[in-house]
Amino acid sequence: MKKIAFIIALFYTVTSVAQELALANESGKYGYINKKGEWYIKPQFKVAKNFAEDFAIAIEGKKVGYINRQGNWVIKPQFDKAKDFNSGIAVVLKEKRWFYINTNGEEVLKDVKTDKVYDFNHRVAFIKTQDKIGLIDVEGNVLVAPKFQKVLKFVNGYAKAMENDKWGLIDTKGNYYVQPEYNSISNVYHDNIVAKKDEVSGMIIEGKFVEVNNVEKIWDFSYNKDLTYAKKEGKVGFVNASGKWVIDPTYDKVRAFRNGLAPVCKNKKWGYINKEGEVVIPLQYRDAEVFSNDGLAPVKTDKLWGFINKEGILVIEMKYDITTGGFGIFKKNNDKGFKNGLARVKHKKKWGFINTKGELLADMWFINLEDFN
Repeated sequence: MKKIAFIIALFYTVTSVAQELALANESGKYGYINKKGEWYIKPQFKVAKNFAEDFAIAIEGKKVGYINRQGNWVIKPQFDKAKDFNSGIAVVLKEKRWFYINTNGEEVLKDVKTDKVYDFNHRVAFIKTQDKIGLIDVEGNVLVAPKFQKVLKFVNGYAKAMENDKWGLIDTKGNYYVQPEYNSISNVYHDNIVAKKDEVSGMIIEGKFVEVNNVEKIWDFSYNKDLTYAKKEGKVGFVNASGKWVIDPTYDKVRAFRNGLAPVCKNKKWGYINKEGEVVIPLQYRDAEVFSNDGLAPVKTDKLWGFINKEGILVIEMKYDITTGGFGIFKKNNDKGFKNGLARVKHKKKWGFINTKGELLADMWFINLEDFN
């Protein structure tokens, strides 16, 4: 039985990877392409969204439903508005009423009492009574009765929560991981937490607040587990997970390390330093972004972006726009450029994917294009 279960799990894993798709708009209709640039689901929808848990929101006429990764309707268009599936549950609007549905399109959790219906995340959802927030699980059980002033989205299993005007962190059961004692607090990244207490910036290390002397601000550890950037006397440098300065704050702006290099800015010019703080690619760019795992980084000297390698050699000419629009490429922690060998770029008002040689995927441009997922 274990062998059969393993084979089934492997099949679904491989199938999921093989069906990784990107939302694309051609001639005013949305469809989905595969990583060969071929239409996997032909453009046919007036409006469609990215896949979430193998379901994507799509509109037919004026009604909203959900399709699967084969492009078939699995929940027929019947809603006025809909949100992505998360934890097997989605929130929809029909006849001026928001409610929960399961993946069969059936209404669930009918007995949940809340002034507002919230999306699920990490298998929990918020409930609200007057001005207080609580938590329920996917079965509708109340994990925490409404008591928080605010709770933000769960990230890596924890969420920022406010009580008595102070921030802490809770787990998905509603228990405090960090007590609400702080003016501000970061999410948990690589087991590191940054916080501010009584106007003093520091880190929570082994459950205790450790002050970082004379620091105005510390950024979170979302990119790197061992280094983040911090500001002192108006200048930015890098501190380690113990709060010790490892690169002195001498820059106007910096970004995260990736592949051993980090973008830094001084006097409005960007370049790259190594972890010893040495400049290895001269400060010469109007803007520069973090290196991707593919070893290339977006840079620009004027309005358009190109890509350099770790030696600072321009390998893809500066002729692209990669920042316009609210697409997934510039969400927090997403690579701003190449991801798994492809970069989503804009050229002459059209979007496409290029590979690390600068070649256009399938020689196709689109009106709109999202990242693969």
